[in-house]
Amino acid sequence: MAYNYITQEGYDKILAELNELESVQRPEISRQIAEARDKGDLSENAEYDAAKEAQGILETKIAQLKGLIANARIIDESQVSTECVQILNKVTIKNMKTGAVMTYTLVSDSESNLKENKISVNTPIAQGLMGKKVGDIAAIKVPSGEVEFEIIDITL
Repeated sequence: MAYNYITQEGYDKILAELNELESVQRPEISRQIAEARDKGDLSENAEYDAAKEAQGILETKIAQLKGLIANARIIDESQVSTECVQILNKVTIKNMKTGAVMTYTLVSDSESNLKENKISVNTPIAQGLMGKKVGDIAAIKVPSGEVEFEIIDITL
C-alpha cells in the first residue's frame, strides 16, 4: 500500500472538501434526483439521467478523497531538514543554460499547484533534486532533453 505523505494544511483541506461533498452536495443531488423522478417516465427523463450521472461522479470523488485520507501520513514539519532536498523543502534552483532562477516547494501529489510554485515530489524535476545539497548540480531528464540545475538554496 502506497502512503500519501501530506502536510497538516493539506490534510485539513481534504477533510473540508470531503465534508462539503458529503453534507452539502450529496443532499443537493439527492434532491435533484427526487425532483426529476417526480416528473414521471424515467426512461425519457434527461434531468433524471443527468442527476444520476452527477451522483456517480460525486460518489467517485468522495471515494477518492476517503482513499487519500485513509493512506495519509502527516509530515511533521519540525522534523524536516534543510541539509539536502526532501519533501516540504522550498528549493531555489538556477538553470545552468539560461540562467533562470526558480523556487519550488516540493509537496505530495495531492497538494501540488504550479500557480503556487508547489510541485509534486513525483515530477521529474523534483525526483532529480531529491537528496542533493546546496551547490550541487542536478542533471534532470525532461521531455526536451537533459537540463542542468544548480541548487542555490534549501529552506522550509
